[in-house]
Amino acid sequence: MAYTVKSIAELIDASIEGNGDLPVVTLQKIEEATGEGLTFMANNAYESYIYESQAAAIVVSKSFEPKKPVPVTLLRVEDPYAAFATLLEVFQNKVNDLPEREEPQVIHPTATIGEKTRIGAFAYVSAEAVIGENCIIHPHVYIGNNARVGDNCVLYPGVKIAHDCVVGNRCTIHHNTVIGSDGFGFAPSESGYSKVVQTGNVVLEDDVEIGAQTTIDRATLGSTKIGKGVKLDNLIQIAHNVEIGEHTVMAAQCGVAGSTKIGSFCMFGGQVGIAGHLTIGDKVKVAAQTGISRSIKDGEVIMGSPAINAKEFNRAYVIFKQLPNLAQKWNKLLKDQQQ
Repeated sequence: MAYTVKSIAELIDASIEGNGDLPVVTLQKIEEATGEGLTFMANNAYESYIYESQAAAIVVSKSFEPKKPVPVTLLRVEDPYAAFATLLEVFQNKVNDLPEREEPQVIHPTATIGEKTRIGAFAYVSAEAVIGENCIIHPHVYIGNNARVGDNCVLYPGVKIAHDCVVGNRCTIHHNTVIGSDGFGFAPSESGYSKVVQTGNVVLEDDVEIGAQTTIDRATLGSTKIGKGVKLDNLIQIAHNVEIGEHTVMAAQCGVAGSTKIGSFCMFGGQVGIAGHLTIGDKVKVAAQTGISRSIKDGEVIMGSPAINAKEFNRAYVIFKQLPNLAQKWNKLLKDQQQ
């Protein structure tokens, strides 16, 4: 769909000051917007860009009063940030604007596809798989035997949903993520390691979003569980039989070892490593690059490796920085005593 400034104004209930017939092709940052780009100003610190802009239009507050003539069309709204967020979603939906069926694709005769679900080229939907309504399955997605995908889901190119795994409603899974790869289970013996068959699955509850190239392993028995509203960043490893509670968020490159249980509304910075068979409480906050080797109680704020209370870590770090001076003083005291 092609947009004009006028049609954009209708989407965000804006009044137009300028030319409403100009085409709008893309959304851009205010300092870079040109030609057929649309941008916004929610912070007056960026006001100087308005007077030099070559954008098709700029979304501004109704209360904005220019200090000098503006060479660009203005769209006035109550809340520029909220209005632009709406436009971001509209333009993102254009990315997902697939035809109902693109060829070639393989859909097993026993698979069930819900109404208004669109499937891109080279997708593979296996036997007994079920995909709900209004889903967008991009090219090169694989959905395994007896897998379940709920309604209103978006699976981006290269996503793999392995056999028997379950994806809830309104989930978004980004490029090349794997749901249901084998858990890392091996039994040691004198001759090496024997593989332990991973017979469980992965269950994603509703409203989960998972970043690109993240892997979530299937359980040895039972399910690896990702709770409602969980948000996982790119390049995260979730091992077999892990459970993550509702609305927990986790930044890139975190790793969670097997059978650890994480509570609800937790926040993990990047590159956090969590050992196996631990229990992390609710509303725990973990600083980036923390190494967790013990169970954590509700509400703790931790950092360091091995992890300790964040306030204790900061107090200890103050002393750590002073160690060279303290060592000099200590050596001087020893030398004085020897004399």
